[in-house]
Amino acid sequence: MRNSNTSREGRPKLRASLKRLFAVLAFVCFANPAIAFGSNAGSSRYVRDQWSAEQGFPGGAVYAIAQTPDGYLWIGAEKGLFRFDGFTFHLIQATDSTVFPMGPVLGLAVDADGNLWVRLLGTKVLKYRDGAFQDGLAAVKPQDDVTAMSVGKNGDILISGFVSGVVRYSQGKFVTLASKTVLPHLIISMAETADGKVWMGTREAGLFCLSDGRVSSITRGIPDKKINSLLAADSGELWIGTDNGVVRWNGTQVFEAGQSHALDRVHAFVTIKDRDSNVWVGTSTGLIRIDAGGVSSLERDVNRSIGFVTSLFEDREGNLWVGTTQGIERLRASVFTTYSLPGTQPSENNGPVYVDAESRAWFAPSEGGLYWIKEGHVGRVANAELDRDVTYSISGGKGEIWIGRRGGLTHLQYTDNSFTTKTYTQADGLAQNSVYAVHQNRDGSVWAGTVSGGLSWFRDGQFKTFTTSNGLGSNSIASILESSDGTMWFGTPNGLSEFSKGQWGIYTSRDGLPPGTVNCLLEDSAGGLWIGTANGLAFLSSGTIQPAGELPESLREQILGIEEDRIGSLWIATANHILRVDREKMLRHTLGDADVREFGLVDGLGSTQGVKRHKSVAADSQGQIWFSTNGGISFINPTRAMASWVPAIVHVEGVSADGRRFNMGVKVRVPAPHQRITLSYSGLSLSVPARVRFKYMLEGFDPNWSEPTGAREAVYTNLSPGSYRFRVVASNSEGTWNGSETTLVLEVAPALWQTWWFRLSSVLLIGLVILLFFRLRVLSLTSQMNMRFEERLAERTRIAQELHDTLLQGFLSASMQLHVADDHLTADSPAKPLVERVLKLMGRVIEEGRDALRGLRSSKMNSPDLEQAFSQIRKEFPMHSQIGFRVIVEGTPRPLRSIIRDEIYQIGREALSNAFRHARASDIEVELEYAPSHLRVLVRDNGSGIDPQVLLAGRDGHWGLSGMKERTERIGGKLRVLSRAVAGTEVELYVPGKIAFEFRSGNPFGRWISSLYGGNKRND
Repeated sequence: MRNSNTSREGRPKLRASLKRLFAVLAFVCFANPAIAFGSNAGSSRYVRDQWSAEQGFPGGAVYAIAQTPDGYLWIGAEKGLFRFDGFTFHLIQATDSTVFPMGPVLGLAVDADGNLWVRLLGTKVLKYRDGAFQDGLAAVKPQDDVTAMSVGKNGDILISGFVSGVVRYSQGKFVTLASKTVLPHLIISMAETADGKVWMGTREAGLFCLSDGRVSSITRGIPDKKINSLLAADSGELWIGTDNGVVRWNGTQVFEAGQSHALDRVHAFVTIKDRDSNVWVGTSTGLIRIDAGGVSSLERDVNRSIGFVTSLFEDREGNLWVGTTQGIERLRASVFTTYSLPGTQPSENNGPVYVDAESRAWFAPSEGGLYWIKEGHVGRVANAELDRDVTYSISGGKGEIWIGRRGGLTHLQYTDNSFTTKTYTQADGLAQNSVYAVHQNRDGSVWAGTVSGGLSWFRDGQFKTFTTSNGLGSNSIASILESSDGTMWFGTPNGLSEFSKGQWGIYTSRDGLPPGTVNCLLEDSAGGLWIGTANGLAFLSSGTIQPAGELPESLREQILGIEEDRIGSLWIATANHILRVDREKMLRHTLGDADVREFGLVDGLGSTQGVKRHKSVAADSQGQIWFSTNGGISFINPTRAMASWVPAIVHVEGVSADGRRFNMGVKVRVPAPHQRITLSYSGLSLSVPARVRFKYMLEGFDPNWSEPTGAREAVYTNLSPGSYRFRVVASNSEGTWNGSETTLVLEVAPALWQTWWFRLSSVLLIGLVILLFFRLRVLSLTSQMNMRFEERLAERTRIAQELHDTLLQGFLSASMQLHVADDHLTADSPAKPLVERVLKLMGRVIEEGRDALRGLRSSKMNSPDLEQAFSQIRKEFPMHSQIGFRVIVEGTPRPLRSIIRDEIYQIGREALSNAFRHARASDIEVELEYAPSHLRVLVRDNGSGIDPQVLLAGRDGHWGLSGMKERTERIGGKLRVLSRAVAGTEVELYVPGKIAFEFRSGNPFGRWISSLYGGNKRND
């Protein structure tokens, strides 16, 4: 929690005192036209932020402040040591260090090596390095109470003790500078000047100097014997703060530090010199600043007491940290200097602003009057009733200004603080008395744009008026500009009018101009014309209005003023924003978030609301940009502001998983389980920490950098196990990404289910389940196939039995009766040849019937060996014994599946039967090939072959070939039949090994695999 307090307090009181202030200013202006109010702008150059118990600082009184190279601010307080990152005060406790006791911290110092020295109450001095505390005085014997500690000229640590005297810590070791016997009693402050002298301030004995081992006392000119603070300055100079004032030692003598005894009798408790050579003195009643302009009290400037100042420190960004008995404050040099204190400006609602060649800023409040500011002085002009009239616009040249006002056009000439005026009205030829915009050309002529009467050009003592009848876009003129080529530009509610070489032109929304009044105009250093309208920004180049491209929302509102600085940036005042914009990137349409800088109250502005007046933003001869706002007149030096932008230092503060925090290091291992991993980080830019933005990327997960965010932690859920690299970079308080990135290696350990062996086991288990399912499926299919085969075999057996018992037996009975009849016929009987032919026919029919019955029945092979089975087929054809027949086996015979074996046998038997009966061959061969991938059966003869027509379509009433093909298809094989009249016939059957063979293995794993595939085991 923070409480921001700036120098713009008491605005209701300011408004309440306006009437009294007007009266006082009127009197003073006539008596003396200028009022001096101190050095420059007083505390309007600073913004104050305070932390006490009410704002979240729990430490009580602050005794010491320091900053380590890592950017953290360390605060030694009544209730312990605190580390501050801009948002959170972290109390160092016993859990952070085993050597860190509870209690107040009296002193802090950082040596040249970046070590933090912590002085505790009593004998303890700790040294902090790389996140660990250790006893800083372990090497000093004997150890005694430490009374003072400071940093020497080379970054050494100087320590004073009751017994050990004064010692110096340098390059890792302690060196005694002076023993207790030669030192004064109770040293409470020390400093080392550039000449190597060590100065010691005591509680009751005054100031002493240690040089070359000798101690001398300095008494002359010292206002008090209690020396609370010593500040070593340049060239051996020493500032001395006592209970009764502040003095300086210049190497030879002591003299007064301030002018006109301003620092006499102040209780100076602590002193410090900042980077701008200002000396700050913390007193029992507040804070005093000493600079080239004199001495000023912060309490008087802001009308609010800081209280008893106990410590002062300037950080690496130039912020001044003030420790008090109530807490801690930050005094930050504001980017803008704003004139808004009582006595310097009578109103918060302003009008135009103009800065002349002498760096005198002229401004006019909206309710009336004309004022100027120069070198910390403010004046009011009462001539020509300007103090009672409303001023709309101011322009001018050396020693003169032209004022557009409600009562006409006034020419004011000045020398130092002496003014002469002349006012022109309609009676003098002016188009209208209400002059809203005025501009003085380089040739000295003056253009006066009125509220509704048109435009007047004053040259050589004469007015010339232009209106819409002459080509002007509107009789209401809002802005005027003379470009480098002499062309005059006039902004009106109806667009942009151009006057060049006596000719008028106009640009409107039809030409690409945003609609609404043209409020302001600027010709940049490249000759381009920028146009600020009621609805955004436009750019004119080579006679063409170009769109400004995709702009942020702040640049799409009403533009009230625009200027360019010396480095090419545009400074823009809108209805609600004060902005700095990168001009080149806006022209190239590559404007990013970092290219538009928005300023606010924390930057020292009195308000972010611009005012609608001609020239409410102006640049002076020193390169400063002036803004007139609803909260005062503010100016900024862009070059100096940008030079002070110190990079932010990024730290990864912690890593946690599901609420569990882990010890930080270069690598952090996150054990399982983990669902939500949080990485917290900080960007140390202590000026305005709330403005710091971050971009981060987790390499191995994020494809690109994140968008800029103010969040100070990144959350990742369900990260896969592995190694990641977290990268984070931050912008500073000014929005500049000029710092280096910080990285952290993150090792995410796998959960049980994410380990390789668990995943492998899961894959194997899934594979086993699939194999088991396949096994069950194969067994089911095998069972179904066997069942269908048995059903088919039973049906064939039944049919064979019925054919045998009926048809075949009938043929046999008829054949027997014909044989009886044949026997009774005489040899010369004419019927005998007929009967014999019938008997032969019936014999063939009976033989074919028997063959058919054998085909319908199961093979009933006595041996599973196909070689033996095919060899026995010849016995079925005894009448063909003269035919040569052999069975050839290639490869090692392998067991066949029983169903497949029977089908192969039937196909081979059918081929052999056809060869024996019909081929009229002299030689028949059966070739069996047992290959690892297949089984091949080849039946070959050298007979007469098969008629090609029969080979293609089969023979009516015969089903041998078609039956062979059907059996082959059923077992998943391939059948090839080749036949030629002169070469015989070849019948080749090809069956894949995975179908034909049983899988047999001699090891248990093989037998297990065989069982999975449903292999039928049998003992041959």
